Amino acid sequence: MSQIDELVQMLGQPYVLVGAEAESYVTDWRGRYQGAALAVVKPGSTEEVAEVVRWCVAHKVPMVPQGGNTGLCGGATPDDKGNAVVISLQRLNAIRGVDTDNDTMVVEAGCILQAVQQAARDVDRLFPLSLAAEGSCTIGGNLATNAGGTQVLRYGNTRELVLGVEVVTADGDIWHGLRGLRKDNTGYDLRDLYIGSEGTLGIITAATVKLYPLPVAQCTALLALASVEDAVTVLSAAQKGFGASLTGFELIAGNCLKGVVSCYPEQRIPFEGASAGLPWYALLELSDSESAEHARERFETVVGATIEAGLVQDAVIAESITQSKALWHLRESIPLAEKAFGKSIKHDVSIPVSRMAEFVRVTNAALQAHFPGIEHVIFGHLGDGNLHYNVARGQAYSEEELLERQYEIYELVHESVHQFSGSISAEHGVGQLKRDALPRYKDPIEMALMRRIKDVLDPHGLMNPGKVLVTAS
Repeated sequence: MSQIDELVQMLGQPYVLVGAEAESYVTDWRGRYQGAALAVVKPGSTEEVAEVVRWCVAHKVPMVPQGGNTGLCGGATPDDKGNAVVISLQRLNAIRGVDTDNDTMVVEAGCILQAVQQAARDVDRLFPLSLAAEGSCTIGGNLATNAGGTQVLRYGNTRELVLGVEVVTADGDIWHGLRGLRKDNTGYDLRDLYIGSEGTLGIITAATVKLYPLPVAQCTALLALASVEDAVTVLSAAQKGFGASLTGFELIAGNCLKGVVSCYPEQRIPFEGASAGLPWYALLELSDSESAEHARERFETVVGATIEAGLVQDAVIAESITQSKALWHLRESIPLAEKAFGKSIKHDVSIPVSRMAEFVRVTNAALQAHFPGIEHVIFGHLGDGNLHYNVARGQAYSEEELLERQYEIYELVHESVHQFSGSISAEHGVGQLKRDALPRYKDPIEMALMRRIKDVLDPHGLMNPGKVLVTAS
C-alpha cells in the first residue's frame, strides 16, 4: 500500500488532496512562496490530527500545519521538496461551548475568526480580536502567529485573549489544556510556548478564549494630521482622555488612502480641499460602557481639544454605524489595494511609540538616499507601536527592479528597526521570510534557548521544518 493509500484509508478519499487539488494549499496568500507536498490532509477531529501526526513520525514525513492560509511570512507553506504533508485544520470548525458566567468560549482551530466574533455577539459578548483577514483567517492561525490586529491597544494580542489550549504534540499525543482559568500558577506556562510558535512545536487544535461585555456605544473618527509627531501627541491625549476606553488608534499615510480610492472608486476620502491632501491621518475609536451620549461627549471633548491645540488639522466623526464601517473599510482595504498595485517589500515592525516619528523620518531618508524615488507605504497600529512599513516601486522602478533590491531594502529597514530598539516582527510572525535574519537581531542566548525548546518538543525535527529557526543539520 502506498503512503497516499494509507492516508486515504485513515481519513477517507475526500480528505486527502494531491496534484491540482492541492495547489492552493502550497502557495502562500501573497504568492511569494510556492511549495510542493506529498499530500494535503484534512482531518476532522483532534484524534484524527493526532493519528496523522503519529503516521508522519513513523514514516519520517515532515508536517506543515495550516489554517486559513492567509499568513504573510510563508509560515504555512511547504518547501519545494514535495515530501511534506500539509495538515489543514479547516474541518475543525466547531464552537464546542460558551460559558457566559465565566465569559469564555471553546473554539476549534479551524473556526473562521469572523464566525467566532459572531458566536460571541450571539450571546451578547465581544471577542475583540479583529484584523483585515477576519473573513478568511482561522483561530488556529491567529494562535500560531500570536496575531495582533486593530484592538491590541485595549485588549492585547491573541496571547492575552486565550486561557487554555488543546495541542497535538510532535509525537502525536494530545494535551488537553482547555482550562478556563484566569489564575493557574502551577508551573511552566506551556500554553504560551505553543501560542506564537507557528506550528513548529505542535499543532493547536482548540482554544478556550476570553469574552468581554459588548460596548454600549462606539465613536469613530478620522483625523487629518501634518506629521507623525502630531499623531503621537494626539495618541497621548486620547489615552489620557479615554483611558481603557480607547480601543483603536491607527496611523495611515496619505498615499495609502489615495491608493485605496484609486483602486476602489466606490470608496472616498471624507475630506475636502487641503485636508484631503495631508501626509498623515489617524483613525481612532472609543468604546463606552455607559451610553452613546456619554461616549459622544467624551469623544468631542478630547478631539476638540486636539484641534484647538493645532495638532489635528481636520476631523470627520462618524455619525452612524454605517459611516464608522466606511472609515474602517478605508483602513482595512489598504493591504488589498497594495496587492492590486503589484508586489511590494513588506515590513511588520514594532518601535517604541516615543521613537516612532524619528524612526519614520530617519528610515525614509535612508531609503531615499539608497533608492531614489522609492515609495513609502506606511500604515499600522500606532497605539501599540506596530507599523506596516512597506516599500513600493513608485515611478522609479519596475516590479522586477524592486524585487532585485528586496534584500538590500530588508537589511536597511531591519537595521534601522534594531537601532531604534524595535522588533523586525510585530504580529505577522517569522515564518521563512524572516528566519535567516532572526539571529542577527536576537540575543544569542535567546536563540540558543529557542533551539533547545525546539529540540525537546520536536525531537524528530518534523514539525514545520524551516520555519522560525533554520532546520538543524
